[in-house]
Amino acid sequence: MAPTIPLFQRPGSILFLDDDPDYLDMLGMVVPDQWHIELYSRPAGFAERMRQETAREEADAAIHRHMIERWRQGQPLLPQILRYWANTPSRYRLVKTCVVDYAMPGTNGLQVLSSLLDWHGSRVLLTGQADEQVAVQAFNNNLIDQFVPKQAPDITHHLLGVLRKMAQAVDVRLNTLWGVALKPAQQSILQEPSVSQALLAHAEQHWVEYIVLGEPFGLLGLTHAGECHWLQLEPTVGLSDLAELASSVGLGVDVVQSIERGQQLAAIELHQQLGLPGPIRLAPAQPIGRAGTLQAATFALSAAELPQAPEAYSHFLSAQGARVIQDP
Repeated sequence: MAPTIPLFQRPGSILFLDDDPDYLDMLGMVVPDQWHIELYSRPAGFAERMRQETAREEADAAIHRHMIERWRQGQPLLPQILRYWANTPSRYRLVKTCVVDYAMPGTNGLQVLSSLLDWHGSRVLLTGQADEQVAVQAFNNNLIDQFVPKQAPDITHHLLGVLRKMAQAVDVRLNTLWGVALKPAQQSILQEPSVSQALLAHAEQHWVEYIVLGEPFGLLGLTHAGECHWLQLEPTVGLSDLAELASSVGLGVDVVQSIERGQQLAAIELHQQLGLPGPIRLAPAQPIGRAGTLQAATFALSAAELPQAPEAYSHFLSAQGARVIQDP
């Protein structure tokens, strides 16, 4: 069974299609500023934006496959991921969710969504009272991932909740791809509900983007401002191995003993993969999930210590300008 936590998570674009410009303007005001959204009032404009989306998805997936292939050939993943983050700000424009109104002149939302063919994102249908039975049938037939009745008294709150759920959904393709870089024992740890819930809570609190890696074991995360953090994970049963490695690189007896006791962790593999200067970094260890299973420690990485500085999500959002209807 695959881990329940997304192994590769990042923000993406949310596209809205509705023939009511007032409703679109309202969405532009209420959707959180940290989400990238695009507003369309005409199916033609929406279709043009999505026309090459599958090709863009495939091009991005190919980069991920190449990283995994180079890892199999002996190249570490940490510096590869950091270079990917630095060189592909276009990843933030990949469409993660489409929200389409059902009733539109000359077409309907299901016809629009069915035209997306091999696109892998989430599909949300907005419905009027007369359309609800159609939406239920479409949901049961897996044509959409969710529908939201427009007549609901708290539609904005409900819609934002659905969008948050879609943003946190596991990308099956990327999870399968990155799962090969994890050992079976690591996958088993990540399937533990208390562990996955704790890691998800940590990621949502601190980062907009992250990846789970197996060599070394941990999460590499980016903040909204582009700051990079390494959350190192060490199974409690493996602390003696880390202590032995710490001894082999010249760390003192007191440090080795504190690692064995689960009091602190040493970022030895992080130093090795990134060629970090200076002494091996140490950080206090904290239990993750069910007691006795896993220890974790956070290490901040400055831009000067990285192969290239990652593109900040905040910079991407700033470059998008004001939220306006794309095809008024």
